[in-house]
Amino acid sequence: MAKANVNDKEAIRQEALEETVSKTDQFYNEHKKTIWTVATILLIIALAIFAYVKLIYQPKCVEAAQQAFPAEQSFSNGEYELALKGDGNVLGLADVIDQYGGKAGKAVFMEAGISALQLGEYEQALEYLKKYNGKEPITAARAIACQGDAYAGLEKYPEAADAYMKAAAKADNTFAAAYLLKAGILFEEMGNKAKALECYTTIKDKYPQSIEGYDIDKYITRAQ
Repeated sequence: MAKANVNDKEAIRQEALEETVSKTDQFYNEHKKTIWTVATILLIIALAIFAYVKLIYQPKCVEAAQQAFPAEQSFSNGEYELALKGDGNVLGLADVIDQYGGKAGKAVFMEAGISALQLGEYEQALEYLKKYNGKEPITAARAIACQGDAYAGLEKYPEAADAYMKAAAKADNTFAAAYLLKAGILFEEMGNKAKALECYTTIKDKYPQSIEGYDIDKYITRAQ
């Protein structure tokens, strides 16, 4: 009896399988023209994307990196105006970004932003820094902190303090202490001593071995 039940179940399974195969064949026969058309279109799109990446995008990235190299060298040497604006013979970072966007790499936005910041061009600095989207926490935090510096230069102190707090949260290491100290000082200047004290005590509790931590007690006393 048990064997009969097994045979019945196998017969049902086989029947269902055959029905499925039959329906699949029927669907294919009814729509094979459409299926092959779609498959051909997808293949053409894939080949077009591959050709664009290999023949256009990647060579442009190489060209952009080559054009940016002199400006990046100037940036490394602290020659911020030359780095940002070039000298007529080589492109500055601003020119590289205008011509190639981010094809020279994410770092060009950070470098251009810091260069503009050093030159006191705060609005331009913010424009570049906000386009930097690096994932590494330390450099991402630095970009946000530099936005804070730009806001401070524009005397937009609430925005500056908020940027410093975000940078500290993003870094979460000894670099965070410097950002928290900047935020605390701004909060004091804006009359928010409670928020300033919170920044200072966080430095004392979480980053006592930082440079800022060695001298933080005087800030705490001042804010209390």
